[in-house]
Amino acid sequence: MLYDLGFVKDYFAVWQFQKLLLEKRIAGEIPDSLVLVEHDHVLTLGRSSHFDNILVEELPKFEIERGGDVTYHGPGQLVAYPIISLQERSLGVRQYVELLEALISNALCHFGLKSNGKLGQLTGVWIDDKRKIASIGVAVSHWVTYHGFALNVNTDLTYFQKIKPCGFESGIMTSARKELGREYVEMDEVKKLIVESSSQMLNLDFELMESNLQ
Repeated sequence: MLYDLGFVKDYFAVWQFQKLLLEKRIAGEIPDSLVLVEHDHVLTLGRSSHFDNILVEELPKFEIERGGDVTYHGPGQLVAYPIISLQERSLGVRQYVELLEALISNALCHFGLKSNGKLGQLTGVWIDDKRKIASIGVAVSHWVTYHGFALNVNTDLTYFQKIKPCGFESGIMTSARKELGREYVEMDEVKKLIVESSSQMLNLDFELMESNLQ
C-alpha cells in the first residue's frame, strides 16, 4: 500500500499514523506499505541523540524510536516511511539499511546525480563522498520496519545550521536542487522515482491509498 500524504503540518499525527500501520502489519492485517510525506519544520531525535547538537530552541522537537542522532525535517524534503516485514524477506537490519541507501541512489541516478551509500561506517546517501543528500534512521518492532529516510529535494539547507546533523557541521548537507543547479526540482517526479525504485528493490506492489491526514 502507498500513502502519499503530501505536506502535513502535524508531525505527531504522521508519527502516530505510521505506528498504526506498524501494528496492523505486525498483526498481518495489511501488506507491506510505504508512507511519503513532507513535514513542517521539526527536529527529531533518535536513540543516540546528543542534546548539545541542537543549537536553537525555536523548532519543535520529538524524541522518537529510530536510530541515530538529531536531524531536521521540513518543506521540500521527501520523507519516506517503509512499513515492511524483514522476516518475510529474510533480511537483517544492516541489509535493509543498505537496500534503502541503494534505492535512493538508484532514484537519484535518473537525475544524473552519482551518489553512494554509507561513508565509512556512517549511514545515509552521499554525493562525491563529501555532501550528504539523504539521511536514514530506522526502527524495527517484531521484525517490521518503521521510520525510514529523508531525501533533501528542495530543502532550505539553512535550517541545518540550527543543529549539528548527526553530529556533523551543517555544511555537509546538500539537496537535489543545489546539486543540479535548479530553481526547483519537481517533487512529484522524485516521488515517482522513489516509488519505482522501492518497488524494484524491495519487491513491493503498491496500491495508492487515501488517508485523512492533512
